[in-house]
Amino acid sequence: MTRMMKRALINFGFRLIVFLFIFSVYILHKDVLVEFMTHEFTFGISEYGIRPLHVLWAIFMIMMLQHIIPHKYLSMAYRKGNIKGFEEVEGYSRLELLEFIQQMNVKAWFVMLVWLSFNAVFALLYLFKIITVADMLMLTVFFYLSDYICILFFCPFQTFIMHNKCCINCRIYDWGYFMMFTPMLFIKNFFSWSLFFTALIVLIKWEVGYAKHPENFWFGSNKHLQCSNCKEKLCIIKNRNKNERV
Repeated sequence: MTRMMKRALINFGFRLIVFLFIFSVYILHKDVLVEFMTHEFTFGISEYGIRPLHVLWAIFMIMMLQHIIPHKYLSMAYRKGNIKGFEEVEGYSRLELLEFIQQMNVKAWFVMLVWLSFNAVFALLYLFKIITVADMLMLTVFFYLSDYICILFFCPFQTFIMHNKCCINCRIYDWGYFMMFTPMLFIKNFFSWSLFFTALIVLIKWEVGYAKHPENFWFGSNKHLQCSNCKEKLCIIKNRNKNERV
């Protein structure tokens, strides 16, 4: 059990608690979520005072700011986008790197198409008033939990589309916040739009890093991404589940 794996399990536990808390409010007091998402929200202070959901907003924002201004305690899955996360494999093939980039780009944008199409269904339901802002917030919190389910247990994008070796090697690893807060785009509210557009900045930063230094993202050119050099082992549970299914 590596230090990073322990941190990931703690983060998963925290996200599970947040999900269960919001879900309980959603079931028992759905009107509270509607009120929160529709009243005027200004930096956590409003006529209603500071509430747990304001704290949740702050947690979301702090998480994303860590990716805009990264630190050494983040997983290599994130840090490979920075020049310090690169250790060159001597004599790697530039042609193979270009082929890898092309393949990953096609798969990545297919994921984006699938994701936007999936969320478009909920957007239409919301715009036609079949579901409410509370449902969209609950969907976001479900995505928040699912992010770590994908890291630790099972990722449909990895399994069915990307076919990457592990999360450390994932081409779209830092798309998570953009995916998480996609439902927030459709709600005109400071809470929702501040989260979505900050997530968009994280996505753009990641894509710029990928475009400038694609060699950082391939295990064939970056030693830090090779299994023999991995110090995190975040794939342990996921690989065990895969072997059991086989």
